[in-house]
Amino acid sequence: MPRFYCPAPLQTGLALSLPPGAARHVQVLRMQPGDGINLFNGEGGEFEATVTRMGRSDVDVEVGTHHAVEREAPCAVHLLAGITANERMDWLVEKATELGSTSITPITAERSVLKLKGERAEKKLAHWQGVAVAAAEQCGRNRVTRIDSACTVAQWAAEHPAGAADGVRLVLSLSEGTRPLSDAVQGQTSVTLLSGPEGGLTPAEEAQALAAGFVPVTLGPRVLRAETAPLAVLAALTLR
Repeated sequence: MPRFYCPAPLQTGLALSLPPGAARHVQVLRMQPGDGINLFNGEGGEFEATVTRMGRSDVDVEVGTHHAVEREAPCAVHLLAGITANERMDWLVEKATELGSTSITPITAERSVLKLKGERAEKKLAHWQGVAVAAAEQCGRNRVTRIDSACTVAQWAAEHPAGAADGVRLVLSLSEGTRPLSDAVQGQTSVTLLSGPEGGLTPAEEAQALAAGFVPVTLGPRVLRAETAPLAVLAALTLR
């Protein structure tokens, strides 16, 4: 049954108009009154719903039974991802959502190809949040990965000082003295993961991360692409 994100208060028996994005999708699917869909608003579980009216650009539904089903990972992963080139960042957001990331903070790293400021930054963040919504609809999650405002490593560290009760902090590193990922995450239920852009984090950025309590970890002898490495970590942490 098609699933749609509906960021509004939902309750059984409620009649409402779908938000524009969901309405367009229902139109594309050529659904008709009486057809069933599922709705979720990111606050937990999902609702059955029935299409009651198909307008030219709007769709009305009646909300039915609530199902308290969750498909979240046992480990909450907050991803700090160095901003990569356009399509690669879209792909990273999509796959990270499918793999269960709780939030993604785009990191404006020194080696990031894409630089975000002002209105362009706002549009990109809105675009990535839309990518996360679509991925949640497709994969069955009833919680949507939150896309936070872009910032530098130093800015994030200043707002989240070392010692904060947010679980273990890990930074993917190619430097000497890294620990295997499996050793660093044993028994953890919350992980903040920092991963660099193409070319990786600079030594200064990595030093800032270490000062903020990040533990340097390695995924082994192979050098993975900027969009592949954090997904490998997510898969290891959430697919269990």
